[in-house]
Amino acid sequence: MKVPASWLIEHLDVDEEVTAQDLADAFVRIGIEVDDVRKLEPVTGPLVVGRVAEIEELTEFKKPVRFCRVDVGESEDEDADKPDENLDDDEDDDEGPFEDEGPTGIKTRGIICGATNFAEGDLVVVALPGTVLPGGFEIGSRKTYGRLSDGMICSASELGIGDDHSGILVLPPSTASPGEDASKLLGLDDTVLEVTPTPDRGYTLSVRGLARELSNALDVPFGDPASIEVPEAESDVWPVHLEDTEGCKRFVLRRVKNLDATAPTPWWMRRRLMLAGIRSISLAVDVTNYVMLELGHPLHAFATGSVKGDLVVRKAKPGEKLTTLDDVERTLDADDVVIADDSGVISLAGTMGGASTEITPESTDVLLEAAHWDPSSISRTARRHKLFSEAAKRFERYTDPQLCAVAVEFAARLLRQYGEGSILPGRTDEGGVEPNPPVTMPISLPDQVAGVRYERGVTVKRLSQIGCKVNVGTSEDGTALVTAVPPSWRGDLVQPADLVEEVLRLEGYDSIPSVLPDAPAGRGLTDTQRRRRSVARALAENGYVEVLPFPFISDSVWDSFGLPEDDVRRSTVKVRNPLEADKDRMASTLLPGLLETLQRNISRGFKDVSLFHIGQVVLPGPNPIPMPSLGVDRRPTDEELAVLEAAVPPQPLHVAVVLAGQRARAGWWGEGEQANWADAVQAARLVAQAAGVELTTAAADQPPWHPGRCAQLRVGQWPVGYAGELHPKVVEALGLPPRTVAMELDLDAIPIPDDRPAPRISAYPPVLLDVALVAEAEVPSADLAEALREGAGELLEDITLFDSYQGEQVGEGKRSVAYKLRFRAADRTLTVDEATKARDAAVAVAGERFGASLRA
Repeated sequence: MKVPASWLIEHLDVDEEVTAQDLADAFVRIGIEVDDVRKLEPVTGPLVVGRVAEIEELTEFKKPVRFCRVDVGESEDEDADKPDENLDDDEDDDEGPFEDEGPTGIKTRGIICGATNFAEGDLVVVALPGTVLPGGFEIGSRKTYGRLSDGMICSASELGIGDDHSGILVLPPSTASPGEDASKLLGLDDTVLEVTPTPDRGYTLSVRGLARELSNALDVPFGDPASIEVPEAESDVWPVHLEDTEGCKRFVLRRVKNLDATAPTPWWMRRRLMLAGIRSISLAVDVTNYVMLELGHPLHAFATGSVKGDLVVRKAKPGEKLTTLDDVERTLDADDVVIADDSGVISLAGTMGGASTEITPESTDVLLEAAHWDPSSISRTARRHKLFSEAAKRFERYTDPQLCAVAVEFAARLLRQYGEGSILPGRTDEGGVEPNPPVTMPISLPDQVAGVRYERGVTVKRLSQIGCKVNVGTSEDGTALVTAVPPSWRGDLVQPADLVEEVLRLEGYDSIPSVLPDAPAGRGLTDTQRRRRSVARALAENGYVEVLPFPFISDSVWDSFGLPEDDVRRSTVKVRNPLEADKDRMASTLLPGLLETLQRNISRGFKDVSLFHIGQVVLPGPNPIPMPSLGVDRRPTDEELAVLEAAVPPQPLHVAVVLAGQRARAGWWGEGEQANWADAVQAARLVAQAAGVELTTAAADQPPWHPGRCAQLRVGQWPVGYAGELHPKVVEALGLPPRTVAMELDLDAIPIPDDRPAPRISAYPPVLLDVALVAEAEVPSADLAEALREGAGELLEDITLFDSYQGEQVGEGKRSVAYKLRFRAADRTLTVDEATKARDAAVAVAGERFGASLRA
């Protein structure tokens, strides 16, 4: 909200030394954000009021051009039309004579102007030669369009007091006389503050509310502009029926007749509206806008002659339509609160009026309406129709229900004063709003919350300043209590915490000391945290990029993954308020989000991608416990907490990687290497190594992986995840590159080693032997390696697969796999015979278990 500092100071009893910056600093201290402090740019030189004496339309040009004779209050003996010595001579001298006097002998100045929104006799603001306007724009005399333009007629935008540059600033008649100093009249020494109150303080969207806050911050007296005498409503001025008493608690009407529809808005009001960013339209409309800014309660004015029959406040009916003041026809929703008459809906309540009852230049009979609307209803209507009007902005933040009668009375008196209207006796006042309930708290609660011992009486003083009616008492146990009845404009004060916030805010948050608590002695990271960081570091060091995918998924992803209907991963937890309507499920695996991230990178032109993510998944299980609903009026009991914790589904920590494209890129050094299932398995081994455990693999069939290229990951005999190449149908369904591979394992299922022994380094040399086994092709190489390891015994230090062959030489359905075996003894130099015996024992175990034999 924009508001000139002079308007705020008008309601405060402050010294002349108080500046606009002091006001801004006070706002910040009490928690009201100040976005801008803009001092109106000064105008140097002769800026005067002028009266347009004559207008000559220059029709020989394509655009509107007018040559105006303007009386600027100069006497006959003044050389008003003397050309400037630095005239622009870009025009030929023979284009026409230059006039020195107006049509009646009044000394005038000739000025070229392209605006058409003024007429002869209007008062305007004239910048004479030598004037410097905001932005460093200097005015001089110059020849243009065949005339001498001796100055400039200014718009509000050029003067820096408004944003309207579509026309000239026309002053109301009798505002001033030609020749008077316009700088003082325009108040160019003022400063405009732009504030952004928090949404719970709707009352601060008004000069009344902001001035009251300043009076509290500066501890100065405050003059309430709403303190006017309102006559009793002896009779109704128009029949009103409240059918929707939830949407509208109170509805007030005041009627003004015989209004001079041509009466201008007084300059002081127009100036304040302009500085607040509101365009002047007509006296009746300007008065409603002014009262809204002054008191914070929006008004609406109906052209009485256009209202047909009784007014009814109700919900909209299905299919009803309304053309609002912005000339847009809107289809109403059954949740919209509307004002209707016998002809149908004439206003979208609290948001925008209808075009059928709009105030026009011919409107002399006006119905002024003020109502207290339900904030939630207005908020929904404004967002539904995308109508974020100034009225809706205030109603959705709660307005003072006690201001309804005051607001229409204030507006009616302004119309009577400046529009010579007559206020009809009586007032329609339907409905009513219950006063805010009292709130009780210990009087020392603000001290306890802030950790500050405030002076005696601070709590009562501050609560009284914000308008509360305060009583002090004592509880049965002797505790001093304060009971505060919030004022009508503070619908946000409903609990002790709200009162505490007011005391702390007005005392100043800067008075609360910032003392950091002593950090208790600890052991640093836990073992689980340390393992997570180690895993992330290991993957990053091997070329994987960590990403944070969207944590929610859609049920349709399981069909793309090819999961059977009874797959446990389909059992997910639904999100009550999802960020995206089609992704309303908690992920039971990290792959959907990770593959979506991969797909996005591929679509952006990245062909070789390796990503990883460490995060929690949610596994509700087959029979999830319903989540209990607990109140906030007390602390839950131990039994309730136990039920609550039991209802929370398991959320283990997983790690997953995906690879697409080349794992080793091509270049001058040679051809690249396509990522394959072995890279996914190797990523799992990196994770296991960082976690300090040994990982084994076994062939598996687990969607969404390819059945023949999927490995089950095990720690001991316990499966902890899967790795391999994704199924071609999954790749096609998700739009992924061919041969995309992925790995996912459960980090929480991997035990954390209790001890971390230092590695033993033998001083004795190893014995290296190779062995090639022929076995059935379907026997996994990992199983053969495990058999060799068991058979070789303690002397086998390492085993590595280095070759796999299928062909005629080994027979149909057979496969040859070759391993490098490294033998070493810890206490002596191992002989070749000892190593050979260990190798033969290993081959024997592989032969017994899988029928494998040495390849000839």
